[in-house]
Amino acid sequence: MKDINLFGKPVSDFIRINLKSEIEALHKKKIIPKLAAILVGDDPASTIYVNTKKRTFKKMKCESEVYSFPSNILQNDLIKHIDILNKDNKVHGILIQLPLPNHIDTNKVLESVDPSKDVDGFHPENLGYLFQGNPRFIPCTPLGCIEILKFYKIKTKSKHIVIVGRSNIVGKPLMALLCQKFEIGNATVTICHTGTKNLSYFTTQADILIAAIGSPGIITADMIKKNAIIIDIGINRINDETEKGYHLVGDVDYNDVKEKVSAITPVPGGVGPMTITMLLYNTIQAARNI
Repeated sequence: MKDINLFGKPVSDFIRINLKSEIEALHKKKIIPKLAAILVGDDPASTIYVNTKKRTFKKMKCESEVYSFPSNILQNDLIKHIDILNKDNKVHGILIQLPLPNHIDTNKVLESVDPSKDVDGFHPENLGYLFQGNPRFIPCTPLGCIEILKFYKIKTKSKHIVIVGRSNIVGKPLMALLCQKFEIGNATVTICHTGTKNLSYFTTQADILIAAIGSPGIITADMIKKNAIIIDIGINRINDETEKGYHLVGDVDYNDVKEKVSAITPVPGGVGPMTITMLLYNTIQAARNI
C-alpha cells in the first residue's frame, strides 16, 4: 500500500532552506527579522506555542521577543503597548496570541496592529488585499495548506474543494485563496459550517476536502468519496491515561478514512509543522519590505 500521508515536516524543511538565503541577504543589510509576540494571561498552551516560535526564530538567526501581560490588562493599555511596537523600526512583525480574555475586543486589538507588521494576516486591510487577489500577508495556517498542496503537486484547477469551517483564521482565507487565479487555486469552492444542512451531501462531492471545524473525528469514511484528498487542519486534545495525559486527533477520523482516500494530512504531523514556518516566512517578507 502506498504512503497516503502528506507530512508537513518535509515541506517546512524545504521552505526553511530557501529562507536561509533571504535571511543572510537581510543580515548583510544589517536587518535582523524580528517578531514581537503578545501574550495576554498565562494559558499553558499559548505559552508553549509562543516559546516554540521564539526557539524557531532563534534557530533561523532571526529574533522573537515575547511580551507578556496579565489577563486583567485593560484593552486601551494593551493597544498602547501595540502602538509602541508599531513605531519600533527593529520590530518587523507583530503577533497577537489568541484567544484574548473575554473583556477585550479581539477585533479592535487586531485592527490596532500596523498592517505592514501584521504577519498573521488578520488585519482587515490585509484580508481585503487577500480577497482582492493581491495579498500582502496570507494567514499562516491557510498559507501552510497551500504550500503542502504545492509541494506534493496536488492539482486544484477545476477541482471541487469543500471547506468545512468558516473562521476568519482558516476557512474564509482558504476559500479566498483557492477560488482565485493563483497557481494553487482556480478551484470551485464550497464552504460548509454549523448552519449547513446535510453536511455529507457536500463532503461526498469533494475532490479535495479541507476540515477546519474543531470537532474531533467528525468526518468519517461515509462522508467522503473514494480517492478524495483530505487536508485535516483540526487539532483536538483527547484526554487519556498516557504519561502526557492526552493525545491529538484531527477533525477527520483517520483510521476510518485511510483505506478510502488517496492522500491525507495526518494529525499530528500534517499541517501543524507548517504554521510557524509560514509565520517566519511572513516576518521575513515584512523585513524585506521596510
